[in-house]
Amino acid sequence: MLNAIRGKGKNLEAEMSFFDHLEVLRWHLIRAAASIIVFAAVAFYFFDNIWQNIIMGPKHGDFFTYRMLCKLGELLHSTGMCISTDLPGKIINTEMAGQFSLQINSSIMIGIMLGFPYLLWEVWRFVKPALEEKEQKAASGFVFFASTLFAIGILFGYYIVAPLSLHFLTNYTISPDIQNTFTIDSYLTSVATLTLVSGIVFQLPVIVYILATLGILTPKFMREKRRYAIIIIMIIAMLVTPTPDVTTMLVISAPLFLLYEVSIIVAARVQKRKAKKREEFFNS
Repeated sequence: MLNAIRGKGKNLEAEMSFFDHLEVLRWHLIRAAASIIVFAAVAFYFFDNIWQNIIMGPKHGDFFTYRMLCKLGELLHSTGMCISTDLPGKIINTEMAGQFSLQINSSIMIGIMLGFPYLLWEVWRFVKPALEEKEQKAASGFVFFASTLFAIGILFGYYIVAPLSLHFLTNYTISPDIQNTFTIDSYLTSVATLTLVSGIVFQLPVIVYILATLGILTPKFMREKRRYAIIIIMIIAMLVTPTPDVTTMLVISAPLFLLYEVSIIVAARVQKRKAKKREEFFNS
């Protein structure tokens, strides 16, 4: 009887500890959400400049990426690389509250992008107490590296993937009798999705680090599957490249190749550290 009461007390204490952790997690998420709302409010206030110079930037022929492609084409004596005109097609709004919703949704997306590092920081603060001192040191740069990779991915998506994809899609026609007219939601979704997905894809080394630490992924497996990764990367580069020019395809695929190789190095270092720990354990 006494043992049953003690066991029940331990279970109650464990349940209270579990709910305490949920409460702590809730406040971390609330603070992260608050930061996103603050950034979204700032974006909403400065939306005119953001709309003209950032969101609609890839539609204009004088966009930075197009100008750089023209200069690269001049150096390589390739006229097919140059993009100097605005993207074809007319962008329209088909809903009464469409433009207001557009401003709200755009501001929220920008808030998520800008608030992502702080979200990672709150996640790290929640996880850190559960780690041992060595594990904390090993993962101390998590927020910095993940945020840096996310920022690089966002820039890569916005300046490389999004404009080249938009150019390909808006110029792709099956008949001259069909005129392209796009809704503003379709345009915004395309730009935001391509940009955000690139930011997420650039988290590959972080994801590999976690999977390798858990023993799910090994550098040997990634090396063996490298040929398949190369094929997938080339297909992606071919789909978003506006011309069949090999140089443009390499501009897109090179960072992805580099990202995959970096991920292999990360997995190899994790495996080496785990082997060293096992050796120390058996020798102690």
